[in-house]
Amino acid sequence: MDYTINDLDIIIRLCLGFIAGGIIGFERSSRRQVAGLRTHILISLGATSLMLLSIWLPQQYGLARGDPGRIAAQVVSGMGFLGAGAIIRLGNNVRGLTTAASLWLVAAIGLIIGAGMYLAALAIIILSLVALVLMNRVEKKFFPEMQNKILEVHYNHTAPPNIENIEEVMKIFGITYISKNVNFGREGKKTKVSFLISIPNIADITRFAKALKASDKINRIEIKEKF
Repeated sequence: MDYTINDLDIIIRLCLGFIAGGIIGFERSSRRQVAGLRTHILISLGATSLMLLSIWLPQQYGLARGDPGRIAAQVVSGMGFLGAGAIIRLGNNVRGLTTAASLWLVAAIGLIIGAGMYLAALAIIILSLVALVLMNRVEKKFFPEMQNKILEVHYNHTAPPNIENIEEVMKIFGITYISKNVNFGREGKKTKVSFLISIPNIADITRFAKALKASDKINRIEIKEKF
């Protein structure tokens, strides 16, 4: 296969690498991710540059055998470290996995563009946008992301609470509890129940709180992050 490239090829491939990274990066920036437009552009542009370099070196120095895949392999392995920096752990919740995957993917797109596989790069970009945009909606609808939080229910009385009412309201909103702790009112203190709950991101917290208050004599409700 002829890997001969000229200056025009290099400029075209670099521009396409810039555009490809910008397309994926724009989608990530629109979701306020830690790695956004500029990061994706730089990674795609860098990967394209390194792929061009691995093709150009054997051509420039007249080597009988060059291995364009050698530098590409190092780019792929090195992307693991950069992608790990986009992953954030908040309590029991992990953020940034999709962004880390998109960084790894955009590096691959850059390598493919650098190798001159334009149709393959276009197909990957289209499929990537389908996965990031359309599949995101499908995933949220059928498989809503769950978060673990602390639910504290403070009562107006010192009597034992009606836990069954709370459980019924939770079921309506798709919320499940992992554990509970009941503090009965003693020495003038009111009854309080603490739940470790698993709550979907799409749940309407305001409506949930109103439904809970309507179910019993509840003074206030607090939902806190679990650390």
